[in-house]
Amino acid sequence: MSQTHDILSFQEIFDAQGQPLGAILGPEAWASVREIVLQHFSLPEAEPEKPEPLEDWRSLVLHWDFRYPVDLDVSCPFCGSDTADWEHDSPRKFMLTAANMGGLVSFRCLSCQARIIKRHFYDAIKVEALPYSPEKGLRNKGRAS
Repeated sequence: MSQTHDILSFQEIFDAQGQPLGAILGPEAWASVREIVLQHFSLPEAEPEKPEPLEDWRSLVLHWDFRYPVDLDVSCPFCGSDTADWEHDSPRKFMLTAANMGGLVSFRCLSCQARIIKRHFYDAIKVEALPYSPEKGLRNKGRAS
């Protein structure tokens, strides 16, 4: 069920039991209440960006036991950003987002926000790139049991 008011062009929306669900506001109605609504329902502050896990990276480098030298190159197949030494670029092109003793190293491309994952195996490196997605996939969301 819905009810329409022509004065300021808005439409109230109700469920089958008559309980209010919301309203659709026309341009005039929205203009008259916009500031009040935005102040009342302001968006939460953006989460501060986590610092790079450089200690994890340094620990991996310190205990490096792969058959090849430490690799510092990173490239993004989506936007073409490329570097021979991600840690010493100025300005930086990639940000370290994860590193662990198992050889997993992950970066975020600062140009297009893609994720570059380097999996270091004993005698080879496997590189995977994932385009930026503003929302996490089901695989990355917590699940209720």
